[in-house]
Amino acid sequence: MLIYTYNDKEVEISETANGQDVEFRIRVIGEGSMDKRIKEVQQDFEHNSVLTDVLFYAYLNHEYQFIVRQDYYSEFILSLMKHRILISVTWTG
Repeated sequence: MLIYTYNDKEVEISETANGQDVEFRIRVIGEGSMDKRIKEVQQDFEHNSVLTDVLFYAYLNHEYQFIVRQDYYSEFILSLMKHRILISVTWTG
């Protein structure tokens, strides 16, 4: 299992199981480069050969939804870390 942390003054992240997928809701708080970083995460998965690994939806007010296939969960979390949306990621038991 992965445990992650983020700066709650920049972003709010919620994670919900949705059948075989995991749904992430991400809301950017305030101004800054976070919207650009979230779109970079989107591009990571749009430019690979698997069409259904991560689905991305953008909403008003800097809100985003990612629907992540379970087998791409770790890769998605690491992409959030790579683009500095997350502060830390830790593997647990």
